[in-house]
Amino acid sequence: MKKIIAVLAMGGLIMSCGEKKEDKKDGFEMNRTKKEVKVETTSEEVPIDLDNKGVGPITSAEFGAEIDAEMAAKGEETFSTICMACHMAEQRMIGPALKGLYERRSPEWVMNMILNPDGMLKEDPIAKALLKEYNNAIMLNQNLSEEDARAVAEYLRTL
Repeated sequence: MKKIIAVLAMGGLIMSCGEKKEDKKDGFEMNRTKKEVKVETTSEEVPIDLDNKGVGPITSAEFGAEIDAEMAAKGEETFSTICMACHMAEQRMIGPALKGLYERRSPEWVMNMILNPDGMLKEDPIAKALLKEYNNAIMLNQNLSEEDARAVAEYLRTL
């Protein structure tokens, strides 16, 4: 009798070590498999053009030899409040990094992009190329005044 119980117990253990059956339940199922996505960007498509003034109300903008610290401080406050959601100084985010911006764009272009992003994205070739490079993430019109845009432009000189 003890041998029969031992054989049955061993059989039960062997059976329990077999394939586990999972009960499928209707409803939500989450699969957390990690997939590596390679994003290719070609900045060669976005030209450097210091003569392009863009599309908008600013036809002429001149910077002084020295940075206006008071204006730059006001621009930094505006930038921190509005622009930092999409832009950083040295790192790409939703929008381009802004350090060295005036080595690639004219002050007029920058201010027109701030004041008239809709018009720029429709008509300006550089803005269109940037839109393509940044996965069609449009820059929203923040309805800044020309004075505010000039202050942000002055702040961008400090980066």
